[in-house]
Amino acid sequence: MRALGGPVFGLRALAGILVGAALLLPLAPASLRADVKPNLDQGLALEGYDAVSYQDGGKPAKGLAQFSCTLKGATWRFATAAHLAAFQKDPARWEPAFGGWCAYAMSRGELVEVDPLDFKVVKGRLLLFYRSLFVDTLAKWNPQEADLLPKADASWARLNQALGR
Repeated sequence: MRALGGPVFGLRALAGILVGAALLLPLAPASLRADVKPNLDQGLALEGYDAVSYQDGGKPAKGLAQFSCTLKGATWRFATAAHLAAFQKDPARWEPAFGGWCAYAMSRGELVEVDPLDFKVVKGRLLLFYRSLFVDTLAKWNPQEADLLPKADASWARLNQALGR
């Protein structure tokens, strides 16, 4: 009988780790992959929600195809012609922080999809968060915001620098 620390156990463990890593690679955070792009749903920014409405009404409104524009490869939709004009005048003011990825995950150096209805506006910046049946990252973010926001900003800057943006 071999001890658990013997060479057979070591090789099996190593093989298991390698197979597991190969199976999980497609699930790796996008921050580890070279194809990182803004968070888009089939080319549609904010899943079709009006970026201006988050700050100009306090809650997101669905945008309409008749009030849309294209910027940085994404289609942006707006609820009104006035919102479209405001966005076209100063897109940086209205675009979500971190390319539309989850702010909480970004503070950890990860890119995670968001729920466009789970958001917070902080000093004029639209922050979006992941939410599912079991996880609400906005609830995790709120008590730690002062610590997490600078971490998210630093992660986003590193990611953009690594991608040459």
